[in-house]
Amino acid sequence: MQTFAIKKPIITEKTYHLASTENAYTFEVATTATKNQVKEAIETIFSVSVLAVRTLMYASHSKRVGKKRLLSKKIKVKRALVTLKAGDSIDLFNLGSEEKTA
Repeated sequence: MQTFAIKKPIITEKTYHLASTENAYTFEVATTATKNQVKEAIETIFSVSVLAVRTLMYASHSKRVGKKRLLSKKIKVKRALVTLKAGDSIDLFNLGSEEKTA
């Protein structure tokens, strides 16, 4: 079991929608982490049952930024989309549970 396989949760509008409709949560993971390591880490940390793990690898590339158009290197990133058993949830993604007052 490697709990260091998970770096941080990814919370965007799209991932929040997936969490609320499909019970799927997105995490940034170590580039060397396997699907089984991610599954074990999620089950250990959050005490939930994982049904499936899908991984995405974003390759590193160079990009020109700023007024002087200097080269900047974007690092390689790996994300894991974790689908949980019905009834399980992760509290990190419960952002919409609070009522907004305008």
